[in-house]
Amino acid sequence: MGSGHGHGGVSAAGKNKKNLIIVLILTSAYLIAEVIGGIWTGSLALLADAGHMLTDVAGLALALLAIWFAEKPATPQRTYGYYRFEILAALTNAVVLIGISIYILYEAYQRFLDPPEVQSGTMLIIAAIGLVINLFGMWLLYSSSKESLNMKGAYFEVLSDMLTSIGVIIAGVIMLTTGWYYADPILSAGIGLFILPRTWKLMMDAVGVLLEGTPSDVNITALRESLEKLEGVADVHDLHVWSITSGMNAMSVHAALEENQSFDEVLARVKDHCLENFKISHVTVQVEPLGFAEKETHL
Repeated sequence: MGSGHGHGGVSAAGKNKKNLIIVLILTSAYLIAEVIGGIWTGSLALLADAGHMLTDVAGLALALLAIWFAEKPATPQRTYGYYRFEILAALTNAVVLIGISIYILYEAYQRFLDPPEVQSGTMLIIAAIGLVINLFGMWLLYSSSKESLNMKGAYFEVLSDMLTSIGVIIAGVIMLTTGWYYADPILSAGIGLFILPRTWKLMMDAVGVLLEGTPSDVNITALRESLEKLEGVADVHDLHVWSITSGMNAMSVHAALEENQSFDEVLARVKDHCLENFKISHVTVQVEPLGFAEKETHL
């Protein structure tokens, strides 16, 4: 028997730490400006959005903290290190965003019953500044959001801010030109409904990683069939594929050898095949003689 290991070092989120820091700084600066603007103008809408922004800043900070933890070395107690902290951060962000969406819908209902008067002009200026900042933040995080659930959570935080800014701008224009204050709760409800299904998917993806489900980017049937076709491999069994964190997939498998095959050559062949064709960076292979599986005891 033998085992082969291929290890990935830096998580997908860790590669984009600099961009996340820039977005966190810009978002925090806008949060301060929004609080000052809300107090100065007496705008409840701006102060309410500042509360939403405060949650987003906390979410971005949590994503950054997760990257910092993930970069800590493995220990005898945590042999995979702290990579899973990124998934916990993504799950936390998803839960918070769902809570925010529900709160937005509740506030929209309350304001529809009794729409408050809003200082539309000042609201438009502050929302326009926020839109520019959020668009820039989304541009910085877009590519990394496809690689990491943690970065996707951070991206959705900025996306929700951007949608809020657009909603505030549209509502501000309508209220400024028509005095129709129902525009604010209607658009707020639309924002909440837009965010909910996306954050629900993010939460399900994070739960899938924590439950060690097969990664969505790995076709385990195709993987099994391709392994069985490798030279020197007679059969594969006990195949398991899971994610340590986003962009870092792991696999364990038992490979039965054909007769007169070299253990070392088959071991290297299986490991290289998984890394090159299925992007699995951590591969553990038990190479065994054909028929050995019948002697194994499984609980």
